[in-house]
Amino acid sequence: MKKYLGIDLGSKTLGLSMSESGIIAHSLTTYRFKEDDYNEAANIIVGVIDEYQITDVIIGYPKHMNNDVGIRGKISETFKEMLLEKKDVNIVLWDERLSTKSAISAMIKGNERRSKQKQKKDELAAVLILQNYLDYKGDH
Repeated sequence: MKKYLGIDLGSKTLGLSMSESGIIAHSLTTYRFKEDDYNEAANIIVGVIDEYQITDVIIGYPKHMNNDVGIRGKISETFKEMLLEKKDVNIVLWDERLSTKSAISAMIKGNERRSKQKQKKDELAAVLILQNYLDYKGDH
């Protein structure tokens, strides 16, 4: 049975989500790592993959609105390669345009306090990334 891990990769945080059903994504947690230390971040992800027996990893892939790939997108590409060197797992880069903005918007509508918004935005963005992927996969 497939298990999915969604990742919102920041410069010092990893927002994580998961799906065991392949239908609904739920938030898992947010990890902090030393700024721009993506090797540390990759090691964290390897631990999560092992702990939850993840088969598929979906990494948010930031693109500009004109579809160009900027520095954050290049970092996601490099991070994917780092993970593949450490773990034999299926990895997909998934367009994450506007996922963090959508996550914050959802929390504001839900009257989430600002301090909680900051804590939860990364994992909620990871939920949106993974859910968008699962919805697309289910339709195709």
